Amino acid sequence: MVDANYYKDKICIVTGANSGIGYAVSEELLKRGAVVYMAGRNPGKLTDAAGKLSGYGDRVHTLVMDVTNQEQVQKGIEDTASKAGRIDLLFNNAGVGGTLPYEQATLEDWKNIIDTNLWSVIFGVHAAVPIMLRQKAGHIVNTSSIAGIVPFPFQALYSLTKYGVTGYTECLKYEYLDKGLHFSTICPANIATPIFNKGIDGTSHGDLRIPEDAWPVEKAAALILDRVSEQKGIIIVPEEPYTDLWKGYINGEQEDMLIQLAHDRRKSFETGGSYF
Repeated sequence: MVDANYYKDKICIVTGANSGIGYAVSEELLKRGAVVYMAGRNPGKLTDAAGKLSGYGDRVHTLVMDVTNQEQVQKGIEDTASKAGRIDLLFNNAGVGGTLPYEQATLEDWKNIIDTNLWSVIFGVHAAVPIMLRQKAGHIVNTSSIAGIVPFPFQALYSLTKYGVTGYTECLKYEYLDKGLHFSTICPANIATPIFNKGIDGTSHGDLRIPEDAWPVEKAAALILDRVSEQKGIIIVPEEPYTDLWKGYINGEQEDMLIQLAHDRRKSFETGGSYF
């Protein structure tokens, strides 16, 4: 059951908060009464994003830090805890996409995507867990992907990082349950965000498009926070048809679909078309 007061007056940090799911989650948290520290590495974009939420007054804060830099993440989280008195929820949300033929990937591509999607989560958890253990309470929410539980072809780089986030978070969920800490993994499928128009290096690529079945990001944020308040582990967004897709993959029922998808994406890449 959704707890309407789960976020009331809670101190929350959201990374990647200047756009996409991070911004939508920040706004939804504020609607539910939380105090939100919107984190990002670009001061200008972060100020603009926070400015759009200025109606929430002194419950909106900015936190400039590069999530791929361990020292900045450590300092940002520790300083926030010192200033606010505690950290109740950490949303490790920052990330980049990556759909391309494996043979086209460079080692620099691997480094960029692992640093942003995986090391940033590790840095955040590493900084927050000691604080939450002292508090004897806290909730860490890490953003994975539907590609972190189903191995879609042509997403080997992306899936490696997102499977890592899923496994990492699930392990910690059980490890710290008796210490009063909770862990959730968000597995978004098609959500209407700028990630579809950005490459592994984070720069925009205008030739990509948002899928026609993509959920509005505001709707996704509301469902995410509902499920987090229920202290769910793996949170698939939208829940259907993707929960059935995941279960079908586990049961060996999605082989034909994945083989066909691989064929279609290979053909599309070779002809310069869209991979959707």
